[in-house]
This record gives sequence, structure tokens and C-alpha cells, in this order.
Amino acid sequence: MTLPLPNGIPGLLALCALCAFATSGLLVPPRAVAAPIAIDRVIAVVNNGVITEQELARRVVQVQQQLSQQKVATPSRTKLERQILERMITERSLLDLAEGTSLKVSAEALDRTLTRMATENRLSLPEFRKALEQEGQDWNGFREQIRNEMTIARLREREVDNKVSVTDAEIALQLTQQSEKTAQAKDEYELAHILITVPEAASPEVSEKRRQRAEEALAKLRSGDDFAEVSALFSDAQNALEGGKLGWRSTAQLPNLFAGAVTSLKPGDTSALLRSANGFHILKLLGQRGANTAYIVRQTQASHILIKTNELVGDNEARHRLTDLRERLVHGARFADLARLNSDDLSASRGGELGWLSPGDTVPEFERAMDALAPNEISQPIASPFGWHLIQVIARRDQDLSEERRRIEARRMIRARKAEEAFDDWVRQTRDRAYIEVRLEDR
Repeated sequence: MTLPLPNGIPGLLALCALCAFATSGLLVPPRAVAAPIAIDRVIAVVNNGVITEQELARRVVQVQQQLSQQKVATPSRTKLERQILERMITERSLLDLAEGTSLKVSAEALDRTLTRMATENRLSLPEFRKALEQEGQDWNGFREQIRNEMTIARLREREVDNKVSVTDAEIALQLTQQSEKTAQAKDEYELAHILITVPEAASPEVSEKRRQRAEEALAKLRSGDDFAEVSALFSDAQNALEGGKLGWRSTAQLPNLFAGAVTSLKPGDTSALLRSANGFHILKLLGQRGANTAYIVRQTQASHILIKTNELVGDNEARHRLTDLRERLVHGARFADLARLNSDDLSASRGGELGWLSPGDTVPEFERAMDALAPNEISQPIASPFGWHLIQVIARRDQDLSEERRRIEARRMIRARKAEEAFDDWVRQTRDRAYIEVRLEDR
């Protein structure tokens, strides 16, 4: 006789059967639980854009690699993150300004710059990419970073450099100062620099906080810490990650604040805190040497035709136009006539004439192509940051630079000094106008 099963027993038996089936190895085991996926988070808001945690992490890795290659001790991760985030915020505020004014770097211009970087490292572009990737760098991220640097450089040229003016009175004063210093044996200085910015119209509390930060940096230097490491950790200057190096400068090329301080330093010495409108500065004298009084240089007399590239005129069209013009020149057309009709440069009104050029007067791409030409020879189309050129070399000479040349050099030094001061001030003002919200502490 079969007894009836109590309520619930059939389900229990079915469950037991299922368990037995599973233990026999015939039941497919449940899928393994996937590992949790990290969600990127916003750590700073700049105007209408954001900086994410992963973006910061990638930049930190790049900086750590850079410092390692330079054999500079890497600061703690927390301090390095904060320092790099400050620079990313400044960079983003400048890029927002560029975007708002339709300033862009074309893919062709970016590729030319990357190719030049590869050439300087004696590599082809594919080899350059492979080398970077072997070092752990993402190629697309590297391209974007170079594009950003080019954009900021063009923004600086438009907003700062092109607005700097130099008066005849400033040139006369510069020449007088140079004459007075000719007899000095040591009037050129190799410097490194740390800048701790202070926002415009900062409150006394903010100014005091920034001064304390500057004093902390100075204390570390005087206790023996490496200048490059302190620069990477504390400095707000654009070259902070390159050790803050300014290169060789004469006193005439330095801001008056720096010139007054550096003359009392010996190589290896660090200055006291220097206060300017931009913030607090610390200088280190790396080297000192006598002035170069030789003014004999090899000069080239040249003309050119420039076709600028933009959204309407690409690289291919510019190159083809110049190829056609060169063909006409080879068959007897006058360079000056074609330059007046076709060149996008201000020299077009002079038939493309650039006058006598000294080394360093033109961008490297132009100078290399020009130096490879013989007198009366015309180049193939040459690309530069300004567009595409045809270059004609007219003559060469070794020249003891005249008073006019000295005036040009004086103007260049004054212009470079004023532009550097104006750029630091402009960057600070641009950042001060931006909406910034930092959320790094929320992690």
C-alpha cells in the first residue's frame, strides 16, 4: 500500500533529485560572478567640463615616468596628484578659452610636429610610437597631450606674444646697459626657477597660505632636497616638471626682480623668496659664464612664398599650389612677381624678401631647408608651423653684426622678457576667471 505524502514532500523530493543530478556532474554550474568594474569619477569641474580620476591617474603615470628618466626622486602619490591636478585645471581653463575662440590644431599640423619629434630622436614615426608604447604610454593619449600643448602655444602667441610692444627708448636703455656690462667677466647665468602663484585680488588669508607654501619649498631646498624634485612638487610654473630650468640668460634677459637677486648668488646658491605681482619666486644659480662678445655670424639672404593652411586650405592643396608655382619659377617666372600675387606672408608686398637672416631667426624646419640650398636655388615645398613655403636663397655672407643687428637683438631680448612676464600674468587671470570646483578630497 502506498501512503500519501504530506504537503510539501514532493517538492522536497524533487529538490533532492536535483541535488543528486548536480553531484553527478551533469548539471551546468552557475556562472561565476564577474569582478566589479571600477567607475570613473569626477575629481574637478572646470567651467563646463570635468577632469576624471582616470585622467589624473594617466597623467600621474606619465609624470612619474618622466621624473624617473630624469633621475629625480618622485614625491608621494598624494602630493604629486594634487600638484598635477592643479596644472590640469590651469591647462583645461586655457583649452576652454581656445575652444571658445575657435582656435584649433589640425591633424596635419599635429602629425608634422610628431614627425619632427621622432626625427629629433633619430626614429621614424612608427618607431617613435613603438618606443613610447614600450615605455607604457598610450599613443592616442600622447597625441592628445601634444595637441593640447600646441593649442596653448598658439593661444599664447595670439593673446600675449603678438600684443607685446617694445619702444625705441627701451631699446636704447638696453643697449646702454649692455655696453656697461661688456667689461664684466661673468654676466650670463644658468638658472632654475620655482613659482608659487598668488591669485589676483587674493584675500590676506589666501596670500599668507601661498607664502607659507613658498617658505616650505625654500626650507626643503635649504635642507638639501633636490631642486628638480621640489620644483615638481611645489612649482606652478609651466616648466615645473623639467626642473624649472630657464637656461642661460643675461641680466638683460631677466626681469628686474631676478636680475637684482642673481648677481649676489654663487653657482649652487638659492635665492631668498622673491615677491612679484604673480606670486612668490625662488631662483637657483646653476652656472655662470663670461659674455660672448663675438658677433660674426653666417647670414643668408632669402625670399619665400607662404601658403597658410586652415579649415579651407589643407596641406595637400597648399603643397600642390606651391609645386605648380615652383614649376613656373623653373621655367622663367620671377620669384618676386609670384610672391606678390600668391604669398600669405607680410613679405608679399616686398616680393617675398626676408632680408639677411641669422641662425635662429626662423623656425627650425625653415632654417634647415634654407641652409641646404645653394645661392639662387629654390626649395621644394617645405612645411612649418606657419604653413607651406617655397624658399629661394639669394646669397650668403659672414657678417660682423652691425649696430642695427644689436638693436634687433636688444628688441628680441626685451620682447622675450616682457612676453614671459605677461604670459604668467595672463595664465593666472585666465584661471581666476574660470569656474573651478575641486573634489579630490571626496575620495
